[in-house]
Amino acid sequence: MARHDQTTGKYVYLTINGIEYRAYYERTGKGIPLMCQHTAGAHSFQWRHLHEDAEITKNFDVIAYDLPFHGKSLPPEDDRHWEKPYNLTRDFFMKFIVALAEALELDRPVFMGSSMGGQIAVDLAAHHPDRFRAVIGVEASIKSPGYYLDTYYHPRISNEAKPATMYGLCSPTSPEKYIRETVFGYSQGAPFLFKGDLYYYSIEYDAEPVLDRIDTKKVAVYLLTGEYDFATSPQDSAALAARIPGSKFIEMKDVGHFPMSENPAKFREYLIPVLKEIAG
Repeated sequence: MARHDQTTGKYVYLTINGIEYRAYYERTGKGIPLMCQHTAGAHSFQWRHLHEDAEITKNFDVIAYDLPFHGKSLPPEDDRHWEKPYNLTRDFFMKFIVALAEALELDRPVFMGSSMGGQIAVDLAAHHPDRFRAVIGVEASIKSPGYYLDTYYHPRISNEAKPATMYGLCSPTSPEKYIRETVFGYSQGAPFLFKGDLYYYSIEYDAEPVLDRIDTKKVAVYLLTGEYDFATSPQDSAALAARIPGSKFIEMKDVGHFPMSENPAKFREYLIPVLKEIAG
């Protein structure tokens, strides 16, 4: 008999700023909804290990999705997107996540994102505290300037340069098979995606003006960062946590910038206690 994963995939139609998007998502488990946001230039493959973790899915409805233009979420049909540059904005990013939660009728989900997903977790806590019971910012900081670079989308630079950079962001202690999987996933994105996502990550994102409005009595805030992440160091995340009273910061040993995909076994050691606290 064939062996199958438990995950199911579907498409949902969302209209944002007057444009209809056909967005792909994968779902496993039952209980508290847990929305999982991928990193810049990647897609939902990064969360595949959570989908098959029975200890998580027995209490959490794990939902990992592809942003438009990413993974299986193709560009919108009724927009001449090729005539304008792709730059991910805070406005669109938050509207997409909120629209997806509404379309799937999620009751105050937990939001978890890594890298740019960690940054948007902070923005959601500031701008939409009533819609989420908790946010988990993986590799999040107050701001991340200096990464919106032509290097990441230039005709004279191979598309291989991006996954090679991601290789360097992984921990040397992570299993090589998962590092290679993480890097392979990064090689699948359209050439313009990574730089365009970094527009939000490095240009628009700045938590400084909104930190004072985050109320952890309304939405719990957890920050998890890998010790080998040089893009967002544990010190960067600790500084963010220090500005959000009631938030909790955890430094994760033996992982880098992509803990959920580069070392899923180690990541779950830190994540499961957080999820149990949220569920409790």
